[in-house]
Amino acid sequence: MKSRAGELTDRATSAMSAAIELYNKPEFPYRSESFAILAVNAWELLLKAKWLAVHQNKEASLYVHDRRRKTNGEWGKKSYIRKTRSGASYTHGLDYLASQLVHRGLLHCSAHRNIEVMLEFRDCAVHFYSQSPEFRTRLHELGAACVKNFTTAMYDWFGRELSELDLHLMPLAFIDLPANVRGSLLNATEKKFLKFLEAKDEAKADQSTPYSVTVSVKVTFVKSKDSDAIPTRVTNDPSATPIRFTDDEFTTRYPWTYKTLTGRCEQRYSDFRQNADYHRVRKQLEQRPGFAMTRFLNPNNPEGAKTIRYNPSILEGFDKHYTRKT
Repeated sequence: MKSRAGELTDRATSAMSAAIELYNKPEFPYRSESFAILAVNAWELLLKAKWLAVHQNKEASLYVHDRRRKTNGEWGKKSYIRKTRSGASYTHGLDYLASQLVHRGLLHCSAHRNIEVMLEFRDCAVHFYSQSPEFRTRLHELGAACVKNFTTAMYDWFGRELSELDLHLMPLAFIDLPANVRGSLLNATEKKFLKFLEAKDEAKADQSTPYSVTVSVKVTFVKSKDSDAIPTRVTNDPSATPIRFTDDEFTTRYPWTYKTLTGRCEQRYSDFRQNADYHRVRKQLEQRPGFAMTRFLNPNNPEGAKTIRYNPSILEGFDKHYTRKT
């Protein structure tokens, strides 16, 4: 029998999977709004699961309590569970839970800012009648970060990989994104929303964390009528031709060598030792998407010489195994 937190993680995963499936239907009306509604619901379920895990699965920890006025007009000391219209217990919402988890150091602030913007978009979705190209592009970047943050939090909190559900982190149905958004006209509501988004988005992305407010994806296809041209489509087929980093992109995204990583661990942790335990943990973390990448000298020979480089965010994985220096 699953715990309450386990049941909520299952429901959260189902909600996010449904959100992505709807968003990836290019002809589906109200697709962006539907994605926002379901994605926000997925996050609320996930945060409630985390809240229950922190509070020993006590469902009462989620309830909102109110005090009542006495007949003399003073507030009573006893608190009562707030009730919904049907009489069910009223629970804390997404915004409250996210704020509390950030305060406790359990949720990254970038993920929280992304949630705040997603909430704003969901609440105002009915007003976005005419979506300009620029607006759709920013929603795409916001939504992609929302999914990426969700899968990262699911793994960090519950050790659960979501690859089996085909949650395509990037790109989210990029096929309708414009090639050039310059000169596009925004309506008043869109301008206000984008201003709100820009205020939440970082001026410079923090490369030390896998969480972000928005993400940017650039995919370039060259149309060709040549008979020997390779047909392409977005797919999760492992046999498909992968998109590879250039050398500059590879070193920018994964700047640390093994020597650099080991040195940073020695500086960061008081109980760190370069021993078998370190190598075991490191090899486990190398399997996490975004933490490390292997580059083969000859891509056609996976048994040949190779190099492994690391993203600074891998330290978040080591934080669970070692004690940080004070």
